[in-house]
Amino acid sequence: MQDETNSLLTLENRNKLTLTGVESVDALSDRCIRLTVRKEKLVIEGEKLKILSFSEGSGNFTASGEVASIRYGKGIKKGLFA
Repeated sequence: MQDETNSLLTLENRNKLTLTGVESVDALSDRCIRLTVRKEKLVIEGEKLKILSFSEGSGNFTASGEVASIRYGKGIKKGLFA
């Protein structure tokens, strides 16, 4: 069962991302992954992106690839990395 209050995002060397609290994978390509996390949208952009694992029951998510930006919430125009 998912923890309803917290979510944790870890990015290792800009190429391995782990995230908790993921409710759904909304879209996937090798350049963009769109997720719903705690009722908010999260967009991961980059190159060679792929999902390594996702458990809808626990909300645990792992992806790899060359992460260029991470955007979270509504109306965010710029990524976490510039």
